[in-house]
Amino acid sequence: MACESWREKLDPYIDGELPPPEASSLAAHLRECAGCAAEALERVQMKRAIAVAGKRYEPSAELREKVRQSLGKGRRREGVWVWRIVALPATLVLVLSLLVTFYVDREKARRQRLYSELTDLHVSTLASASPVDVISTDRHTVKPWFQGKIPFSFNLPELQGTDFTLVGGRVTYLAQSPGAQLIYRLRQHEISVFIFQDRGVETAALASSPVSMLSFTVESWTKNGLRYFVVGDVGAQDIESLSKLLRDAG
Repeated sequence: MACESWREKLDPYIDGELPPPEASSLAAHLRECAGCAAEALERVQMKRAIAVAGKRYEPSAELREKVRQSLGKGRRREGVWVWRIVALPATLVLVLSLLVTFYVDREKARRQRLYSELTDLHVSTLASASPVDVISTDRHTVKPWFQGKIPFSFNLPELQGTDFTLVGGRVTYLAQSPGAQLIYRLRQHEISVFIFQDRGVETAALASSPVSMLSFTVESWTKNGLRYFVVGDVGAQDIESLSKLLRDAG
């Protein structure tokens, strides 16, 4: 019966809709209950499969251009030059406004999809029976473990005198690109740090300050050609503190 009450909260937990105290309690339960952890992982995988299937039918830029050209060719040329001169500025303003709105909405949707995928990776990792492949609190053990497993290197901060503890790491993938996922513990919370090679235009519009995704907080930045993401169900101040340590790591 106890597990049934926990499993009723899995969907809001995966979607980041569970209040922080309940999310923390459920995360602790998932680390101890293999059955609930497997159920959570299955739901995360199903959610990601549905998201991928939905993207499959998004119209390409080429298709949109063909439709635009087709509509342009079918328009009738009507009116007199005076009407064209009067109407042209208003039309340009309208078109520009629509283009700006379309661009903003598209970039916002792109950011939300990316952050959603990262929070899914974070949740599925914590729900796994083996959250990390290399278990160590020593950065000099964790960092060398990634050599030969990912196509880049990175530095980890010294945590002595801070409230953070390194748990370990694993290799993960984002859009089929390999990267590092590091797990840090802060009090009773786990925080994921994702490191990938920066993909330029795909991540250029991401916010540099912490962003709230329901019960999760995400911060992202670039350094030395790498893109960092810090994800956790803690406050923005805690995310910023860990992010600063990573930025300052020599």
